[in-house]
This record gives sequence, C-alpha cells and structure tokens, in this order.
Amino acid sequence: MAVESRFVVIRNGVEVQTFMDKKAADEYDKMLDMADNLSEMLASAPIELSEKMTEELSIFFAQHREDVLIALQAKKPKVVKSVDKPEESPEASPSGKVKLKPTASKSKAKSPEKAA
Repeated sequence: MAVESRFVVIRNGVEVQTFMDKKAADEYDKMLDMADNLSEMLASAPIELSEKMTEELSIFFAQHREDVLIALQAKKPKVVKSVDKPEESPEASPSGKVKLKPTASKSKAKSPEKAA
C-alpha cells in the first residue's frame, strides 16, 4: 500500500489545483493572493475592463511579478556577467573559415641554451 501526500489549493471553497510539493502549493497560493489584490486594484482603474480581462491581467501580472517589479523600478534587473574571452584576432584562411590567432604570452619554459 502506497501513501502519497498531496497539497490542495482551495479558493472560496473550490479546489483549484493539487500539488505533490508543499512549497509549490504555497507559491501558487501566494500568486493567487497577489492576483486577487491586483484584481481589486484593476477594478478601481479609470478604464472599463471586463471581469474576465481583469482576472486574466491580474493573474498575468502575479505570475510575472519579478518583471513587474523591475518595470516599476522597485527591483533592479539581474546583471548577466559575460565570460571574458582571451584577446584573439580573427584571420581568414583560404577556405573562407576564420582562424583565431592567440595573443602572445610569456612562456616560463627555459630556452635550450639556458637549460644546459
């Protein structure tokens, strides 16, 4: 006999979604709370929105909260660090392919004259 734990998100007495992971269920519930708050805000907007459009917009904004916070300048965007490549200059070969020339570097190897 197998035992499974399931986490059910219930809104207004209706089962909305079932999760196998408590963290995922909590995140989804939090997103729905944000969508409810956004829906109230959109309902008070000076433009006329249908109930369906208000619901869809509020859920979209709640699902993309990081992007919304960045757009509102409440959060800074993540900076993607680029990998520094060694300085190499391209050189075209007769076949049309580009060959890369590595930059000169000092070698620590001893010359044959000094080794003896």
